[in-house]
Amino acid sequence: MRSIHILLVEDNEGDILLTTEALQEGRVLNKISVVRDGQEAIDFLNRKGKHTLAEQPDLVLLDVNLPKKNGHEVLQYIKKSDDIKHIPVIMLTTSSSERDISLSYQNHANCYITKPVELEGFLNVVTQIENFWISIVALPSVNKN
Repeated sequence: MRSIHILLVEDNEGDILLTTEALQEGRVLNKISVVRDGQEAIDFLNRKGKHTLAEQPDLVLLDVNLPKKNGHEVLQYIKKSDDIKHIPVIMLTTSSSERDISLSYQNHANCYITKPVELEGFLNVVTQIENFWISIVALPSVNKN
């Protein structure tokens, strides 16, 4: 099984720490890149600015409530870009609003997961994401140029 590169787009330091630790303790070898706002996510995906050497991720974990550009704007950008629209995007957010859920699916999110508030539930969700999206689902091969 090949290593999976995950782009985590999250501005909450606690959630970044929990998510990266849970993924690193998983059964699969993962490379995790973290960006903290929506504009930086777009720069990372376009290899601009400080991200000129960034590798294209196999999977994006995207928060809705982000500074500079929100998660919906980043999702729209990804799914309208021919070079990256194939990358699965999981909305992983504290928002449980019907508007956010509907808008995410309208913009072609691959799934929408509301983060549990309690630690054990949060770690379980990240483990389930890994089990499904990394161990079960066949992800497209990416061009690592």
